[in-house]
Amino acid sequence: MSKKKRIKFRHLSATGKLKRILKFVFGALIFLTLPTLLLFGFLYIKYNEPLPQGASGPEAEALATQMLDALNHDNYEATDFISWNYDNRHKFNWYKSQNRCEVVWAHFKVDLDLATPSQSKIFVADQVYKGEERQKYINKAIKYFNNDSFWLVAPYKVFDAGTTRHLVKTDDDKNALLVIYNEGGTTPGDAYLWYFDADGRPKSFQMWVDILPIGGLEATWNDWMTTSTGAQLPTAHRLLGMEFRVYNIATQ
Repeated sequence: MSKKKRIKFRHLSATGKLKRILKFVFGALIFLTLPTLLLFGFLYIKYNEPLPQGASGPEAEALATQMLDALNHDNYEATDFISWNYDNRHKFNWYKSQNRCEVVWAHFKVDLDLATPSQSKIFVADQVYKGEERQKYINKAIKYFNNDSFWLVAPYKVFDAGTTRHLVKTDDDKNALLVIYNEGGTTPGDAYLWYFDADGRPKSFQMWVDILPIGGLEATWNDWMTTSTGAQLPTAHRLLGMEFRVYNIATQ
């Protein structure tokens, strides 16, 4: 075999090897992504719903007020401190009147100034941190607080600035409350449709939120507890068969 032919043979061998590698990678990607795509398609067809239309006005305002009354809203307003552990991932000590919250995860702690986040204090392994990633940790703490506190106290936020309330009739002719957050938070524009139990307390909501590609997913609000200050707070949520729990709730 000539030198020229040997070089050609080696080139073909390398090309074949590359084809085998690409075939393996492509097959692995299909194996990993196809079930995910099929699952997403199934969930989208099964659960995706358009945002319902509701009527704003006195009836919607009255329904929101009834929900707050069922939760002893005055006791929540009088509660100055709330601490909790969200799903064993993030811990919070929220000083409401001071408008600040200690947010703890892994070996990080951010003493978050909710009014002026740039003045927040950051600790890494219990040491003050002033490095170049300071803003990154502040932003992460804000995101954790906005999300995890919402899953704890969202019913009490129905009259927040920038919200609108709408009365929606369900298929069984019951009243549900659609709350749209037009500003504030991490993802303004998010909407939640609240459903109530026989006592007027929230039992679940459907979500139309920027972070989820499927509109109308429903999450439960259950296992309510009455805290030492009389505020009522949930300790569990269920979404798509998964449960998320809130631990070690304490109030002052």
